[in-house]
Amino acid sequence: MNQPLAGRRILVTRARHQAGKLSDGLRALGAEPVEVPVLEIQPPQSYAPLDEALRNLTIYDWLILTSANTVRSVVERTAALGISPREGRLPEIAAVGAATANAARDAGLDIAVLPREYVAESLVEALAGRVANRRILLARAEIARDVIPDALRAGGAAVDVVDAYRNGVPAQAPELLWQALARPIAAAAFTSSSTASHLAEAATRAGIAFPLAGVQAVSIGPVTSQTLRDLGWPPAIEADPHDIPGLIAALTKLLQRV
Repeated sequence: MNQPLAGRRILVTRARHQAGKLSDGLRALGAEPVEVPVLEIQPPQSYAPLDEALRNLTIYDWLILTSANTVRSVVERTAALGISPREGRLPEIAAVGAATANAARDAGLDIAVLPREYVAESLVEALAGRVANRRILLARAEIARDVIPDALRAGGAAVDVVDAYRNGVPAQAPELLWQALARPIAAAAFTSSSTASHLAEAATRAGIAFPLAGVQAVSIGPVTSQTLRDLGWPPAIEADPHDIPGLIAALTKLLQRV
């Protein structure tokens, strides 16, 4: 069996419920994934704006889903409200990436637009010319870039932005990071800007110097790469395509060099 990552310990920073696909893929190549979840999905400050939008979903022409966590929150809130997102006239649905689209399809939702690259800018490009005079609901994390709503409004759309969830740092993350660094780590895999900034916060709380000494950063895409550069940890390589298989391929390419 070809195991190009045999013996390599790789830091996996995804939320615990989302780490499986990346960790399993790394194990299949012989690596030891070291899971230190630095993201914890928490409710938004208030569900009221999201609930109000879901009660009036039929007034929208488009629903934009920005992550699998967004899909989960939308599905859970519609169930709590006793309504079905699959009944009545539904807006067309756009998903930022394949994981988001798959989560939506698993919930019984049809995806009308999936961009070529899994970043906000690519979604905006995919929707170009289709949003003028349209009403759009954008459900996303509490803290997120405004690339999508700003560009859609510039294209003539009316955009309502609602918080579906927020990202927190798990209380146990600093201690787990200490344990992870007890033995050498070859690389740290980052699947979003939040995983990068939250790892920095966990390290600070733990009294660990950041960037992590002797550890190479590997980024899933350009936005995450920029966040890493802003944190003083330029990625050694960036995934292409910008998804989990692409991230695993990038890790393999990087670690086979050394």
